[in-house]
Amino acid sequence: MCLYTIFNTISSNELHICVCPSVCSLCKRCDNIPDKYGEKITLQQHKLTVHYFCLLMSSGICQRGEEDEDVHGFLVDDIKKEIRRSSRLRCMYCKKIGASVGCSIKRCRQMVHMPCGLEQEFIFQFTDLFPSFCKKHAPSQSWVSSPSLPLSCSVCLEPIEPVLSYNVLKCPVCHGSWFHRNCVQRYAHSAAMFFFKCTLCNNKDQFQQEMLRMGIYIPERDAAWELEENAFGDLLQVYQHCDAVKCHSHRGRKYSSQSGYFEIVRCKLCGSRGTHRKCSNLKLYESDWICGDCKAAVEGKSELSELLFQICLCRIILKLHAWIVFLPQSQSLWLYSRQCVPATSPEVLMDLACQISQQQSTEVLVEDDEGVLEAALQALRQSDFNPFCTLSVKFSKDKLNNNIRNQRRFLRRLVSKLLMSEIFEGPDGTKNLALNSKALRDDLYFEVGSLLALSLVHGGPPLGFFSPALYRSLFNYPTNYRPTLQDLGDTAFAHKIRQVKANSMKELRCAMQSASQYLEAAGCWRKISKLSEKDVLVEDVLNFYLIIRLQLPLQRFREGLRTLGLFEQVQMCTEAFHSVFCGPVEKLTAESVMELFTVQFSEDKEQQEKESTTLNFWKKYLHECDEGRCAASLEDLLTFATATDLVPSIGFHPTPSISFFSSSDPSCAFPQSHCDANHLILPILPSYEHFKKHLDYTLLFFNLTHVNII
Repeated sequence: MCLYTIFNTISSNELHICVCPSVCSLCKRCDNIPDKYGEKITLQQHKLTVHYFCLLMSSGICQRGEEDEDVHGFLVDDIKKEIRRSSRLRCMYCKKIGASVGCSIKRCRQMVHMPCGLEQEFIFQFTDLFPSFCKKHAPSQSWVSSPSLPLSCSVCLEPIEPVLSYNVLKCPVCHGSWFHRNCVQRYAHSAAMFFFKCTLCNNKDQFQQEMLRMGIYIPERDAAWELEENAFGDLLQVYQHCDAVKCHSHRGRKYSSQSGYFEIVRCKLCGSRGTHRKCSNLKLYESDWICGDCKAAVEGKSELSELLFQICLCRIILKLHAWIVFLPQSQSLWLYSRQCVPATSPEVLMDLACQISQQQSTEVLVEDDEGVLEAALQALRQSDFNPFCTLSVKFSKDKLNNNIRNQRRFLRRLVSKLLMSEIFEGPDGTKNLALNSKALRDDLYFEVGSLLALSLVHGGPPLGFFSPALYRSLFNYPTNYRPTLQDLGDTAFAHKIRQVKANSMKELRCAMQSASQYLEAAGCWRKISKLSEKDVLVEDVLNFYLIIRLQLPLQRFREGLRTLGLFEQVQMCTEAFHSVFCGPVEKLTAESVMELFTVQFSEDKEQQEKESTTLNFWKKYLHECDEGRCAASLEDLLTFATATDLVPSIGFHPTPSISFFSSSDPSCAFPQSHCDANHLILPILPSYEHFKKHLDYTLLFFNLTHVNII
């Protein structure tokens, strides 16, 4: 007779005496799987063995001791009482006695052994009172939009069906990470509380809360790799071999200097190939290099389906790298602290701008405003271009060459030109990426993304022209956004798809026949039997047209936005940056301009009274500008004071300010500005009429002499 049969035939009074130490006294199993059943603990002196999770989930026991007493605070006497209590209860799954876990819904009578509960899709929540829920009452996840391709588990990378169930979970933040339950549980057991986060979007707090709600156990300890002896030994060995066709190193392919042209740079996608900078014509500051195998996928030399899979697979591998690679503790803490970024977009951009060197500069030579984009691309494509250098912009027709004024003028015009570039399409103010084979071949998507990142970090204006669909495709925000017909703009394709929103089956069939070419290309040509199916059909077409077919352009565009680390920071503050990318750009008002400037009064009280009167003139002038009753506009005034007609995304540094001056001859007292310091100096004049006349004249004269500033 087997031990399990003997155990079930003895009386409950003898139960606590005959328990075999190798078998859990609660679930009657000898399995030792820590990530599934918890630590298996044996107290030899009491001849008692239990799984930790069996104790946590048992309905009739509580932790009355200290953490270091008996079994993590569960007292031996209490454990034996729970064993006796459960010996009178039968498991609804295996029909054996000893069912210690019950559903936390009071009216539910489901009782199981803890391992049997896992097999019956019970959810055990490792928080608060450690509630358990049967399959009928278990919490579930929701999904509001179509999943992106390809579909694979973000841990094991095996294919996964994107249907939420007990065994399939997803990230609640980015909605792009899908997991097998067993995979994410093993990941949580290994990474533990300090390193367990979404493998794609790196979200930690919301991701952990959702996984706990869905029954994933997250140990409160350091990661498993941090606890291993000599855990970081493997870090001392990295791939050190030049795989270039021709190696120029006299010391051989395995030689790598500490820096310079003969330092080996590894492929940023796979890490399993390397090259000397000299052998692949890399610049001294460049550390991003892609090997030939990975480059084939990026440049579109493979089949489309295989290409999309490789791109997304590389992305998954990059994200997994954040927790698979065993970093030294100091670097691990640094990565953790980088997630705690400021909440507002200006603060984030200011933090990124600290990387820019004020001692080194990149010269950008511009013929005129029409040649801004060409000059920017020419500078970007230079072999020695460094995004961490200050931009030194010179307009060939501008004799003054004020660098701050030139830089702001350049960035303002650059954003306007990029908005009209061939890689964007759609209505004004809500642009999507366009699929352009020449732009792909020239890698223009990467370059435009890089220029937009440079503009924002170097003090350029808000972009304000991304559609919500494009912003969501890039950053997975807003999570509940679904593409609409308005995102398509006024195109032939949009007109055909709008006809699908028919009011009768006859009209719907005619519309589908008319748009059959587009529907077949999108893989959406199918038989429709109900009028209500038209909405799903339109949604599928929009999803293909705006997202799926643009995977490669989106990937290269994202890579460009990674310049100066912008993409990663936006991804962690997607809500804060939504207005920067999607707009609309906030129009200047009298109140908003007043809030921009701080006032510097003199110390003399008599002078202060005159300055206060002038300040009132200033406020009145702003209101009249706002109402269109002045010769100049609020934008003209802001340009005069700060060299830009829009508030930069990074904000003004230093803060715009106003001071005052008196003149012995009021007829010659005109406003002055120092745009380097964002400083405006107003004259003290006897009446508002004089003040307005002098300010109008100054702004009009400024516009005539700086006609191409904006």
